[in-house]
Amino acid sequence: MSMSGTVTAKEQERLALQASLDAEKSQAERNRIGQFATPSGLAEDIVRYAVARLPPAEKVHFLDPAFGTGSFYSALLKFVPKKRIAEALGFEIDPHYGKPAAKLWKDTGLVLTFADFTNAEPTPHINVLICNPPYVRHHHLHNGNKTRLQLRTQQASGMKISGLAGLYCHFLGLSHAWMTEGGIAGWLIPSEFMDVNYGHAVKRYLLDRVTLLHIHRFDPNDVQFADALVSSTIVWFRNTRPPADHEVKFTFGGTLFEPRVSRVISAHVLAREPKWTRFPIADVRSRSDIPTLSDFFRIKRGIATGDNNFFILSEKEILTRGLPMEVFTPILPSPRYLAHDEVKARKDGSPDIDRRLFLLNTKLSEEEIHRRFPALAAYLEEGKAKGLQERYLCKHRTLWYGQEDRPPAPIVCTYLGRGDSKSGRPFRFILNGSHATVANVYLALYPTPLIAREMDRDPSLLRKIWSALNKLPADVLLGEGRVYGGGLHKLEPRELSNVPAVFIMDLLPHTAVVPRIKQLGLFAKA
Repeated sequence: MSMSGTVTAKEQERLALQASLDAEKSQAERNRIGQFATPSGLAEDIVRYAVARLPPAEKVHFLDPAFGTGSFYSALLKFVPKKRIAEALGFEIDPHYGKPAAKLWKDTGLVLTFADFTNAEPTPHINVLICNPPYVRHHHLHNGNKTRLQLRTQQASGMKISGLAGLYCHFLGLSHAWMTEGGIAGWLIPSEFMDVNYGHAVKRYLLDRVTLLHIHRFDPNDVQFADALVSSTIVWFRNTRPPADHEVKFTFGGTLFEPRVSRVISAHVLAREPKWTRFPIADVRSRSDIPTLSDFFRIKRGIATGDNNFFILSEKEILTRGLPMEVFTPILPSPRYLAHDEVKARKDGSPDIDRRLFLLNTKLSEEEIHRRFPALAAYLEEGKAKGLQERYLCKHRTLWYGQEDRPPAPIVCTYLGRGDSKSGRPFRFILNGSHATVANVYLALYPTPLIAREMDRDPSLLRKIWSALNKLPADVLLGEGRVYGGGLHKLEPRELSNVPAVFIMDLLPHTAVVPRIKQLGLFAKA
């Protein structure tokens, strides 16, 4: 059944109230404290799913730790007879939403507390806990509050949450202390915890402390919250230790009740898999048996300049200002300015393309620059007048205008991409025949000694690898990267490094492959 159905008169009233209250706040205010309401149809699906997992005669003890105006409570009243609801609790930190919500739901039996849930003392008897927690990123949590949250979360659930984790991770951990044995929890949270390092503690909790039942991930092209650029996931678990040989249902796309893809994954596999967003699309595999790109390329992100507008200049700007070309390094423009996936070089090694850009890249001291290149000294003074030397990246360099050491890479990959790209390729691999370096909109691939040696023997090898990289199935790359709302995908160096690369071994001669097979242990008799 899809996310649809008759909207009750009370829910119509709540929706009107929600729209009115949202309009009284700016987008920035709501982003800061993570206020994104759950759509009615989605809330109804979640409540029906939760209640269906309770014994039919069991009374409902309901809790929503981030109540808002009560989308989940509204759905509860629609699908559960009032006599079956033993209690309904809610917490709302913002009186802007809390007080009108209390008025809306008065005389329904709801106990709504106007307080910060993370400070509340738990009463462990909740058997239906449903929450769309505030999506507040870690940099909006003050250090003192962050330390308090980490301590309380560990006490409640055993989770040692990283300082980089968002507030929603703490909500999930703190709620553990409210649940009765066997209670059901449904969490509508960003899918990023499934891939990032700080999510490791959450995943260990889901595998070790509770019985993880089902993870449904929405298609990122179908953003659940129009005003929150995140990819949404519903995580379901029962508050009981997992059984031996436990398996977890993973679904993707469509709705909770009618997903587009479904697969059951062993908890043992999940314990070894760092990127859960691979499922249910990707096959289960043993990573130790498969060569990856890291076996053949060292992968680094491009240069973060600190201010591209200042440090990257066009050829015309350099000439107009009379700046010395010897302190500049050619740099590739943004991928949208590269019409082709191969960049050829001019005689001087610079890219033979229309948009020719150069990076200010010198180790000369300011004193020597003043003495030798007055025009460049004047340009640096312009940067100082803008306060560039005080920006984080510039401030932490030996020379505030100095750049990272990032030599030209023979192959570069775009850092961001979309799964619905017209070309069918969410990420582009570009053969770089020039001396140009790249900014951090690219990942740079540098051959390991194995590949460098084989490239010396076979000059066509690099082109063969580049061609094969661009023919990789989209899901191979998307399965390693991370995804954001609206279908925007991102590949970090480590994630691209993990892409399976058996195809490269197929391109290598036997004399190179056999020693590599032995090292990887692919064949015991090799």
